[in-house]
Amino acid sequence: MALGRAHSVAVTGVDGQLVEIEADVGQGLPSVHLVGLPDTTLQESRDRVRAAVANSGEKWPDGRVILALSPATLPKVGSVYDLALAAAVLDAGGSVPAQRLSGTVLLGELALDGRVRRVRGILPAVLTARKAGRSTVVVPECVLMEAGLVDGITILGAATLRELIDWLRGDGELHRPGSVLPPADRPGGDLSEVVGQNEARWALEVAAAGGHHLLLTGPPGIGKTMLAQRLPSLLPPLTETESLEVTAIHSVAGTLSGEHPLITVPPFVAPHHSTSVSAMVGGGTGSARPGAVSRAHRGVLFLDECAEISTKVLEALRTPLEEGEIRIARRDGVARYPARFQLILAANPCPCAPARDVDCICAPLARRRYLGKLSGPLMDRIDIWVQMYGQAAGAFAAQEAESSEVVRARVASARTAAVARWREYGWSTNAEVPGHVLRQRFRLPRESLAPVENALRHGRMSARGADRAIRVAWTMCDLRGGEIPVVQDVLQALNFRQRGAA
Repeated sequence: MALGRAHSVAVTGVDGQLVEIEADVGQGLPSVHLVGLPDTTLQESRDRVRAAVANSGEKWPDGRVILALSPATLPKVGSVYDLALAAAVLDAGGSVPAQRLSGTVLLGELALDGRVRRVRGILPAVLTARKAGRSTVVVPECVLMEAGLVDGITILGAATLRELIDWLRGDGELHRPGSVLPPADRPGGDLSEVVGQNEARWALEVAAAGGHHLLLTGPPGIGKTMLAQRLPSLLPPLTETESLEVTAIHSVAGTLSGEHPLITVPPFVAPHHSTSVSAMVGGGTGSARPGAVSRAHRGVLFLDECAEISTKVLEALRTPLEEGEIRIARRDGVARYPARFQLILAANPCPCAPARDVDCICAPLARRRYLGKLSGPLMDRIDIWVQMYGQAAGAFAAQEAESSEVVRARVASARTAAVARWREYGWSTNAEVPGHVLRQRFRLPRESLAPVENALRHGRMSARGADRAIRVAWTMCDLRGGEIPVVQDVLQALNFRQRGAA
């Protein structure tokens, strides 16, 4: 009887857990048995691994091979374990020494000819290996740039199983990650390209400064989509921690660029209006994959033509908007993905969407029903509502508007003030501050709160809506460089909500 060991990582959501793989070669008819709750993909790895070992010039052990993956109660999903399975069998058969193998984590899928293919979730897997105290991680050569984003652990890349075997024997060297290329330019264009729409531009600046959610309504072709696409150009770059957090989500989703794996700017995600609940919040068969709300983490989720989106999809946004996290329940457990994003909604005022309200041919009931998909609880979570109108004659001849760079400087200054105020509590933007903190520790003067109390008294707003209006007022204060919101800041914040409701 011979026993071999190797290690890999199981990724659930953006969290990983170290998996020990044991290979036992014993007497009996030649066969391969996998135990440890493997899924169908992992069950099929028996044939892939055996063929890869044989085609790499190594001998597969004669006899019965038992491969055990532990913890045994943890479901194992995917092909990430192929490389570790092959190494464990070769260790058990005495083909490779165990010295280097004992402190190394192996990640990668094997082709039948022994090539090592890329798998999803490399970044969170490498982070897990570092946290577990492992010294070395071997990954597919094609994802070296992504794995190399993690410091404090040796990253090596293998193009084939043959290269790994030679390295384990001390007869060769594996590839090392090169320098990370500069990040790509910010997507979405410049704010100076938007003609007119001063009120909507100001609302976009306030939303960027405070991390607030925004609703834009108006006839088609008026600039709603253009404005939304330029919001990322106003946001500050991601911090190092935020970059790794966002990159890990996109690594699991399989959407990372090979040349620019590190995401340093806020992502912009715009799903089609026919998207499903699973595509929006995450899910799918097998392991739950991140949806649009998670891929937009630390960035912008833009829903164009939101009145055309299914009501179930819209209502599924309520939990991540409130908690900044999405939890996807499966038979074998719950996958958690962060989902703290800025929501931008855009909609036409009615189905026919004329350039002028007087030309509308919709029945009053159809007009009301069109935006009725946006339920009260969902609308209560939107901080800023803006109704956009057509441009007056001469708008195209007006002077060039402010660029994103100019507005971004004001946004950065306002965010710096917010960070200084909320740092000791763990928040970075005004939109993240709980309502009870605003009402107790940072209560506004009585004269500033008077408009909010009046709106509550007459039933024009809920308690949640009042909290959100106060958050917007704090952002107004930060943009003008004030210390505490005055009554004018509160009135402007209320005007943003009441105008959208009109």
